[in-house]
Amino acid sequence: MSDNFTDPINESLPAPQIAHYNFPALIFGILLIITVTAGNVLVCLSVYLEKALKTTTNYFIVSLAFADLLLAVLVLPLFVYAEFQGGVWTLNMTICDGLMTMDVMLCTSSIFNLCAISVDRFIAVSIPLNYNRKHVDYRQLILLSATWLLALAVASPVIFGINNVPNRDPRECKLEDNNYVIYSSVCSFFIPCPIMVLLYFGVFQSLKRWEEARKAKLRCSIEACRKLQQTTMALPPMTGTIPGALPMENSLPTVRFQQQNVKKRAKINSRERKAMKVLPVVVGCFLLCWTPFFVVHTLKALCLKCNIPNALTSTFTWLGYVNSALNPIIYTIFNTEFKKFFKKCFRSCC
Repeated sequence: MSDNFTDPINESLPAPQIAHYNFPALIFGILLIITVTAGNVLVCLSVYLEKALKTTTNYFIVSLAFADLLLAVLVLPLFVYAEFQGGVWTLNMTICDGLMTMDVMLCTSSIFNLCAISVDRFIAVSIPLNYNRKHVDYRQLILLSATWLLALAVASPVIFGINNVPNRDPRECKLEDNNYVIYSSVCSFFIPCPIMVLLYFGVFQSLKRWEEARKAKLRCSIEACRKLQQTTMALPPMTGTIPGALPMENSLPTVRFQQQNVKKRAKINSRERKAMKVLPVVVGCFLLCWTPFFVVHTLKALCLKCNIPNALTSTFTWLGYVNSALNPIIYTIFNTEFKKFFKKCFRSCC
């Protein structure tokens, strides 16, 4: 990049000066882009190709994966380029505004999709009889559409020029209006985050009550089987001459069949226990990745005199983007069908 570069929008401003090239950021950024892209492409392909994965919950996961995939393709390359330049923006402001628009929209969409998944799972657990697990119905279509439309609404002020402020520094690519920073942070994080936490807490409580009820039924079924078996063994053998009469020993296979059903229900209980263990991981990873960024992001807008190092802001921004790489792992590692598809892909590649 030439040292006498001037921004085409304001040629009177001096050329951006690059202090140093950040090679660790470049290497980590490339690895992150590859990881996010590969993981989310696999998620989309698995649902598209595997019939067993074509469920409503997985369609929400595909929407999340698509948002993270667009983030890796449209946002991360320019962000990594700027970080490689030492945080100095060397491209024109039109590209910067496009980057900010896509960044806000896709990050918000990713968060809204996570929230939509929590809403979907809460409905599935709370009112299972009215929940369609095989086909997307109108309620789920509305929920999916709302995640993208609301994300676009949050990002729309950048499209309409809210970033075009007087005396704008061409060496920085950021959101210039502090009121908009607060507005977007509240809409993108501080509102959906508590909603998601509360919904997952409700899911956890519902599954816990469901498991307790199943355990009670399991104990009753086992006890009934034992009593039936004891009663059958205590009865004398039937030697009657009634035509077509069946011996009482036929009750024993019935007992075995009931015991097999009890074992089957026990296996379902095991899967539910695993599902409950996943929920704290999902919420915990989300909060770990995004809370520092939005807290610092909002604090900088509210407290103009606060001296927050750029390196800290950059680190927390990286951490938020890492969540897009974790999402495929979090939402698929505990699913047997996803595991089978991933293993099949890796075997075919290797």
